[in-house]
Amino acid sequence: MITKDTCAFLLFILTIFTSFAQEKFTLSGTISDSKNNETLIGVNIFIPALKTGTTTNEYGFYSLSVPKGEYEIEISYVGYQTIQKNIILNQNTKSNFSIKEGGEELQEVVITENKGKSNIKTPEMSVNKLSISTIKKMPVVLGEVDVLKSILLLPGVTNAGEGASGFNVRGGGADQNLILLDEATIFNSSHVFGFFSVFNPDAIKDLKLYKGGIPARYGGRASSVLEIYQKDGSSKDFHLNGGIGLISSRLLAEGPIVKDKGSFLIGGRASYAHLFLKFSEKDKDNAAYFYDLNTKLSYKLNDNNSLYLSGYFGRDVFRLNKSFTNTYGNSTLNLRWNHLYSDKLFSNLSLIYSDYYYGLDLDFVGFNWDSGIKNYNIKYDFKHYLSDKLKLNYGVNGIYYDFNPGTIKPTGEDSGINPDQLDRKYAFEPSVYLDAESQLSKKITIAYGLRYSLFYRLGASTINYYDNNEPVVFNPDMQIYEKGTPTSTQYFGKNKVIQSYNNLEPRFSVSYQLNQDQSLKASYNRMAQYLQLISNTSSPTPLDVWMPSDNYIKPQLADQVALGYFRNFYNDAYSLEVETYYKKIQNRLDYIDGADLIA
Repeated sequence: MITKDTCAFLLFILTIFTSFAQEKFTLSGTISDSKNNETLIGVNIFIPALKTGTTTNEYGFYSLSVPKGEYEIEISYVGYQTIQKNIILNQNTKSNFSIKEGGEELQEVVITENKGKSNIKTPEMSVNKLSISTIKKMPVVLGEVDVLKSILLLPGVTNAGEGASGFNVRGGGADQNLILLDEATIFNSSHVFGFFSVFNPDAIKDLKLYKGGIPARYGGRASSVLEIYQKDGSSKDFHLNGGIGLISSRLLAEGPIVKDKGSFLIGGRASYAHLFLKFSEKDKDNAAYFYDLNTKLSYKLNDNNSLYLSGYFGRDVFRLNKSFTNTYGNSTLNLRWNHLYSDKLFSNLSLIYSDYYYGLDLDFVGFNWDSGIKNYNIKYDFKHYLSDKLKLNYGVNGIYYDFNPGTIKPTGEDSGINPDQLDRKYAFEPSVYLDAESQLSKKITIAYGLRYSLFYRLGASTINYYDNNEPVVFNPDMQIYEKGTPTSTQYFGKNKVIQSYNNLEPRFSVSYQLNQDQSLKASYNRMAQYLQLISNTSSPTPLDVWMPSDNYIKPQLADQVALGYFRNFYNDAYSLEVETYYKKIQNRLDYIDGADLIA
């Protein structure tokens, strides 16, 4: 006869066995290039026996929790040799792997299970990833490999127009793209009025373009995110490489500071086509050239801590007979600390400075005009690998903006221009976000997140007020918009809030796997953009003035829904991605005819 005590004992034994059966351990580490210790982004780590896996994040780190046991893991990356390793997981294990570039002859490897590429399983959509090796294989212009020209070949991406910088994504404006170089904002991505990009291909490691389904960790722009990472530099050996082109030449040096622990990278690029103008007596005082500098220092303190310091400086100069000079360019600096709290919790703390300068020297009318935008950014991001079926990304971000709409200085005593400083504008944009990716079943994986952003337009500044709160009025007789006449003014002291906004920005995407080679995906995201670009491409040089949202300029709001079909062919050798989308943008800004952009 089975008693209650016997049932309780059997239940206790069953619970113990179940507990042991479900016992899991974490395999984590970094994956790098064996030649130079450069960490690799998006490497696939797959366990065929469990049909589960993960990819390295943007810092080369991975984490995967699986039941206790002995497994064969497969590590693969485009352009590199695929390796298989046998591991025994009976405790949390940290394993760093180095992989070699492809090209060496290997013994035949037969894979009996079709693992299915991550593009089928993950809910990520409307995203294009390009390695620099892929970019260098694309057609080039005048012998120059160019990052921006390569993304113009992608679906949904078009040129911003002749004489204009940047690019358009899915019908959006050039200012609606968030461009990040090592996490620092690039406000103007082009050299020579759009003919070349500011990104030196020798210094770039990887790029990713989000056209939709944008994760919650990104904000501040309405259309897309272009995320670019510089190389860390080789910590094994010193390397020097460069190239001479028809338009520009470049040189890059990298090597160890402390072998296998620290590295440096410094790369320069400059154009010299303007030198040929010197041979012409008529054009010897004219010039049109650019130059830029990329730098990065990396140091691994220990297995759990790494420091990075990266920077960029670039300038364009356009001059006509010493009477007209246009100078513009970006400067960035980023101090970053990677810390591993545990084998499941990875963090990144960044202190970022970004500056865009735009200047005009107009000697023929007797004044200089300078403008620009600076931002100071602190962000703390966490990546939490709770299990092989649930991953979290969360963090906080704060950006302080300093806008200079215009500083006017006379060029000499005989100038008829009085010095003037347009009211500088200040703003603060804090935000917090949470992202999650969860595998609900073998066929359904979802990613969902929420970003909460705020924006404060700050003083010191004098604000005009108008009848009916309309700074621009329509003239029915002339059928044009005209400036309104201020009825009163109010002065706001330093750091006093002039206007504030806040927005909830939900993000959601889902993937339904039809079989090993096919899936359907859908996504929705809302984006809020608090900065506006007032651009005039009809002037002799493209004129860009960035403005913060205030009591008259409302933030742009973009809602986008996308639906896609994804399929792999011939054992994952080819893939087909078909997407359709609907995008709605509110509060798009334009300037009226006759607008006075340089005071």
